[in-house]
Amino acid sequence: MSENQEAQEVTAKKDFVPSEGSTANKKTRVGIVKSTGMEKTIVVEYTNRVPHPKFKKIIKQSKKFYAHDEAGEAAVGDKVRIEETTPISKLKRWKLVKVLSH
Repeated sequence: MSENQEAQEVTAKKDFVPSEGSTANKKTRVGIVKSTGMEKTIVVEYTNRVPHPKFKKIIKQSKKFYAHDEAGEAAVGDKVRIEETTPISKLKRWKLVKVLSH
């Protein structure tokens, strides 16, 4: 490759902006709804299985996510898919994509 072609590739990569509806770089998680006490907000518990750094035994790690539920369609105990989004409030950075099971 010539230097000119390399320069064009680098600028092309820098100028790439995903479209507004694109979910290319958004993380998604599947978890269980633990609380629906707040208006338009659900608390989702996500459980991940990872090997222990030293002993290599598989352990469970869980984390709570506050997700935006505009329609109020999720109920406690539902399995849901959430997606990363721009910050909505102090704690909410996720939104409800789909209720997978009741």
